[in-house]
Amino acid sequence: MKRYSDLAATPDSSGVRAQVGEQARRLAERLARVRRIVVVMSGKGGVGKSAVTANLAAACAAAGERVGAVDADINGPSLPLLLGARGRAIGRTPEGLAPAAAPCGVRLISTDLLVPADGAAVVWRAPTQADAWVWRGAAEASALREFLGDAVWGELDWLFLDLPPGADRIATVLGLLPERAAVLAVTAPAAVSVLSVGRALELSAAAGRRALGLVENFAAAACPRCGADLDPGGAGAVEGLALAAGVPVLGRVPYDPALRDACDAGTPLVLARPAAPAAQALLALAARLRERVPPGPAP
Repeated sequence: MKRYSDLAATPDSSGVRAQVGEQARRLAERLARVRRIVVVMSGKGGVGKSAVTANLAAACAAAGERVGAVDADINGPSLPLLLGARGRAIGRTPEGLAPAAAPCGVRLISTDLLVPADGAAVVWRAPTQADAWVWRGAAEASALREFLGDAVWGELDWLFLDLPPGADRIATVLGLLPERAAVLAVTAPAAVSVLSVGRALELSAAAGRRALGLVENFAAAACPRCGADLDPGGAGAVEGLALAAGVPVLGRVPYDPALRDACDAGTPLVLARPAAPAAQALLALAARLRERVPPGPAP
């Protein structure tokens, strides 16, 4: 098996085009057996994008659907942690990598499940370390393409991709996926989040992928103890962003300490406490996605 914890970034060579072409062919073949693909992005860290992704995946799996998830952050342990899959093994078969099985039934691919220890990180080798940043983008795209293409998903009803924070990789990841892949953007109501997500939406549109809609996370809620309003501020900012981008607000997930606790425990809130306000909002969002993301042809 390839050592994903030590990815080389090297200049082009005579065999690179052939290798990329083979990766692209294999990736298209794998994804042809996936009926719906949803890319969850934000353009900014700290907005709860991974928590939304994990709970959507778990909600669909709980409904009896076949679900896969990819942590597209090469150095990100988020999805394995949130889905309770840390320590689960990615298998090896003659056809490629067998995704790990999370307790909730979601099939999962993440480099976190391949690195040898918590402190280990993916490193990028280059002709000189000072040049590593120059080659990183191309090497990371190639690694992700190969990672996705190596995964033997079988037939899936859903494949969720949790994008890394920041906007610089959006076009790269979208370029690996078929045009039917839907884009879901997650934001918090704070001005800095709205501004960052707005730029991510522009980059997605520039890549030819208009977002399906917005999810407002950490939205206003009632205090579970006294019933008082918990308003994080930024009223109207998300609606303004949606109007400017020409996309709907598909869901509002209220601020709920239960969601944080479930994330830390590695059990999606939609399974641990389905009656909690945030869980209800996430379940409603999953139902809305079923309505708005048309399934591809049955494999």
